[in-house]
Amino acid sequence: MTELSFCFEVHQPLRLKKNFFWGRSILKEVVPDLWDFYFDDAENRRIFERVSDKCYLPANDVILKSIQDLEGSDKPFKVAYSFSGIFLEQCRRYRPAVLDSFVKLVETGFVELLEQTYYHSLASLYEEKQEFYEQVKMHREIIWDSFGLRPTTFENTELIYNDQIAKMVDDMGYKAIFTEGVIADPNYVYRPKGTDLALLLRNFQLTDDIGFRFSSRNWAEYPLTADKYACWLASTPGRCINIFCDYETFGEHQWEDTGIFEFLRHLPREVIQHEGLRFATPGEIARDVAPEKELTVEKYVSWADLERDTSCWLGNALQHACFIYQKWLEAPAKESRDVDLLEIWRTLGLSDHLYYIFTHGGGPGEVHSYFSPYGLPYDASVTYFSVLCDLHYRLKKRTMLADSLFRFATGIDEFTGHVAWSLSGLEDVLEKVDIASLEYHNERGDLAMWARTSLGDDTLAEKLESHKDSKGERLRKRLLKTVHEALKRNR
Repeated sequence: MTELSFCFEVHQPLRLKKNFFWGRSILKEVVPDLWDFYFDDAENRRIFERVSDKCYLPANDVILKSIQDLEGSDKPFKVAYSFSGIFLEQCRRYRPAVLDSFVKLVETGFVELLEQTYYHSLASLYEEKQEFYEQVKMHREIIWDSFGLRPTTFENTELIYNDQIAKMVDDMGYKAIFTEGVIADPNYVYRPKGTDLALLLRNFQLTDDIGFRFSSRNWAEYPLTADKYACWLASTPGRCINIFCDYETFGEHQWEDTGIFEFLRHLPREVIQHEGLRFATPGEIARDVAPEKELTVEKYVSWADLERDTSCWLGNALQHACFIYQKWLEAPAKESRDVDLLEIWRTLGLSDHLYYIFTHGGGPGEVHSYFSPYGLPYDASVTYFSVLCDLHYRLKKRTMLADSLFRFATGIDEFTGHVAWSLSGLEDVLEKVDIASLEYHNERGDLAMWARTSLGDDTLAEKLESHKDSKGERLRKRLLKTVHEALKRNR
């Protein structure tokens, strides 16, 4: 028996205001609401409403009816969804009925939900992985809050994967992880090196038959009917078949007049006519299908473009510059102690912002342009970089951002693991770092030197030097008072 899973990626980005730079918005002093300043709420609402009417609501209705139709069958219809946290936010803000319709699907008991990063981000590519863990935790919380479920299958952004990501996901307690089926025969289950995970692979050939080729009249197999597709599935060798596509395939990318909803409506019945096929969730496949072998994947793979790697986000210098800049702002955003600034920084980490800056031509270029709200990738880069610069400016004012970090130690090459990128960050670390570290740096005059050469604050440096003879908790209290007064003075 071949286990067949149907999985759907459900994500909507938040788009920036296209004229942010050209309208001379950058570095304005008086900004009542940064969200309204950076993000085009009217456009985001308009697109979400459109896609809700064309895709989410009608597709949900078709799938719910199929689940109900086959509920008493020995081969019930099952599907899986991977929602980004930012998508669920937009459901709540723009169209609660969409979220209600997904909840109704989950309540049938025939729907599995997958875990991913909250912001559909590239946090798994950062050198420091703490942000990745934090976003996964945030996603876990919104899934529990919205659906009352704890996912056991993980799908990283756009199926980005390698051994390191698998190890992190395994450490977080998940049972299975998805990636693109270019690394091995996709119709079997594998084991990532050094983990207890089940590695599930997307069958991109059969998925793209629906997602990209369905309405192409130049395709030799056009038109694709449900019975024909079910026959293809039945004749595919292997233990499992994972179809994993963008949910907007139904009604948005493939319009209703292509027959896509009729295809979706008839497919479950056609599939169960084949004796060797039955529907399963990814979690069930991970549980029931034994791994064929262990796989080692050192380089990043994904489902993006023809290259199936990370080049659709990091394939040119503009993308790299923006990615590095956004990543640089992680520490000041977290040290700002401002919930809004941190959330804005994270929203600027949406992978879509880099996707729009793709400059290669050909078919992939046309796909990127189709999704982009900008006319050209160069306009996308100007807008994105300008917003990052503006956020940098506000974080610098808020935190007293230093030119370089201060790394705490108790001796030469004996680092504590604590670092401060700003005066605000220094205040946070002073409250918790071991007193031995404070005494070590105080005796050497390191804090005063950092204040003078990296913060450019001679007044603070002189006050820090005045504590040269202090020890123990008395030193901690004096340092905290000095830093707190400097923050008040500079604000």
